[in-house]
Amino acid sequence: MKTLRTPDERFADLPDFPYSPQYAEVPDGEGGTLRMAWIEDGPADADPVLMLHGEPTWSFLYRRMIPILVAAGHRVICPDLVGFGRSDKPADVEDHTYARHVEWVRALVFDKLDLNRVTLVCQDWGGLIGLRLAAEHPDRFSNIVAANTGLPSGDISMPEVWLQFREIIRTVPTIDVGQFVRSGCLRPVSDAVIAAYNAPFPDDSYSAGPRAMPGLVPTTPEDPAAAANRAAWATLCESPTPMLVAFSDSDPITGGMAPIFQREMRGAGGYEHPVVDNAGHFLQEDAGETLAGHIVEFLGKVQERHSES
Repeated sequence: MKTLRTPDERFADLPDFPYSPQYAEVPDGEGGTLRMAWIEDGPADADPVLMLHGEPTWSFLYRRMIPILVAAGHRVICPDLVGFGRSDKPADVEDHTYARHVEWVRALVFDKLDLNRVTLVCQDWGGLIGLRLAAEHPDRFSNIVAANTGLPSGDISMPEVWLQFREIIRTVPTIDVGQFVRSGCLRPVSDAVIAAYNAPFPDDSYSAGPRAMPGLVPTTPEDPAAAANRAAWATLCESPTPMLVAFSDSDPITGGMAPIFQREMRGAGGYEHPVVDNAGHFLQEDAGETLAGHIVEFLGKVQERHSES
C-alpha cells in the first residue's frame, strides 16, 4: 500500500491547539503498517472520552471542547483517522474501505491504547466508525454521545444535499478541505483556522481519504457495509448504554437522524437531549464549548444514576 505522511512543519503554529501528537503503528490490512496519530489530555487514570472526527476534518476540530472536558476531570483522546490529520495517508482511493477504517480505529483504541469504560463522542464519519465499534465491542463502552452523525445501511435514501456533495467530491479536480469545512459552519471561521484544516493536505495527492469517504457511505441495501451497519443498529437499539443525542439545529445532512436516535435507542431514554443552536454540520467548530458543556452535564447525570442504583 502506497502511503504519504504529511511533513511535521505543516502543523506548526496551529491556533489554540497546543497538543503534542502521539503515534502508534496499526496493520494496514495488506501486510504492512500505518502510523496513526492521536492527542490526549487530562488525568491518565480517568475514564477515557474518545472523540472521533469525520470527513474531512481531524482532531483539531475538538480543540475548543478538550479544555472543558479536562477541567471536569475527564481524560480526552482524539485520534486522527487514517488518511486525515497527522495519520498516514493511503494514496489510492481504492485503499480506503469502510471495513478497513473500522478496523484501523479498533486496532488503535483497543489493541494499542487498551481503552475501557469509554465514552464515545462521534460526529459525521466518527459515528459511522465509532457506533460500529460500540455495537461490536459493547464491553468497552460506558456512554455514547451522538452528534450530527448516523449509521446508514442503504435502506433509507440519503438527503439530496449529501448526494450533491458526493458528486462534487468525485469530480472536483482539487479538494479544498478548508472551504468544505467553512461551508458546513454557520458562524464565521477565520483564515487561520481554515489553514489548519488544510494543513494535513499539502497537495491533492494527499487527499485520497477525503475523496474516498463519501463513496463509502452505504446508499443501497446491497452495499458491502450495509449488513454490518444494520446489525450494529439493531444491537444499539437494544443496548442499555446511556446515549446523549446532541445535534445542531442546522445540519441538512444528518439533522433528520436526531429524533430517530432519541426514539429508537434504548440508552437514550430518560435523558434530555439538547439542540445546539446556531450551528451547522461541524457543530464542534460552530459551538464546541456549548457541546462540551452538554457532554459534561450528561456524564454527571449518568454518574448520579449509578450512585443511586
